[in-house]
Parts: sequence; C-alpha cells; structure tokens
Amino acid sequence: MTTEDHNLSDYNADSLPEPDVLSHQRYAIVVADWNADITHKLLEGAVKTLLEHGVEQENIEITHVPGTVELTYAAACCEYVDAIIMIGCVIRGETPHFDYVCQSVTQGMTTLNLKADIPVIFSVLTTNDKQQALDRAGGKLGNKGVEGAITAIKMANL
Repeated sequence: MTTEDHNLSDYNADSLPEPDVLSHQRYAIVVADWNADITHKLLEGAVKTLLEHGVEQENIEITHVPGTVELTYAAACCEYVDAIIMIGCVIRGETPHFDYVCQSVTQGMTTLNLKADIPVIFSVLTTNDKQQALDRAGGKLGNKGVEGAITAIKMANL
C-alpha cells in the first residue's frame, strides 16, 4: 500500500485516554494564517478531533499568527496547557525561502521540545505544490490537523 491509497490520519481511538481524563486537560493550537485555505482546514481537523475525544471547548486555546516562522514564538508564549499544536503550511516556490522557513520552524519546535515541560507537536505541512497540501488538509491522504491532535493527546498523557 502506498501513501496515494492510504488515509494517513487513521488511528485507533481505543489507544487514547478516556474522555473524563481529557475533559480536564488544556490544549493550545497556534496556526499560521499564511496559506489559510490549507491551515484553517488543519485547524478544523485538530479542534474537531480534540472535542470528539472529550476535550472541552473552553480548554482549547487558539492563537493565529501571520506565518509559519511566527509559530515558534507564539508556542513559546503558551502557558498552563498540557500540549501545543503548531499548524502551518509551507509550499515550495522558486526561491530558497522555502528552505529557510522550514528550517526555522523545525529548529524552533525542536528547541521548545528540548527546553519546555510541554510537548510541542509539529503539524506543519512542507510540500512541493498546493495539491500535495490539499491532499493532507482533509483530502485523500487525511488531515494533518487530526494527526496533530491525536499526537498531542498521546504526548500529554505519557
């Protein structure tokens, strides 16, 4: 089976904590508004998944930032949460800007995970073209926002 014919967002809900545990936990989502047609679909997937598994709406803090580079700073500002999900989308263009943005956000997320007591989840799409991003934002390959929410739940409950 190749990635072209497998929804990458499939998961086993039985492997997650009970809703009564999750109802007391807080989650932060920082989302880049650059490529909003993609990132807001990822955001919807993450929020829907958290709610479906018992996280209370008032325990989901959402912060919008202009672009993917700004995700790290916003994530570092989140306090009193059990996990943070960083959502962004960087699509390769004709200049090396793609490489710098991807390197910056990846390094920033890694630094946060090494220094903070809160898991920071990388739900940033880095694709060669817009269609690849759409396929991963609710398209044929699932929704990376759903995956981020499931990962956040698992990491918050290690």
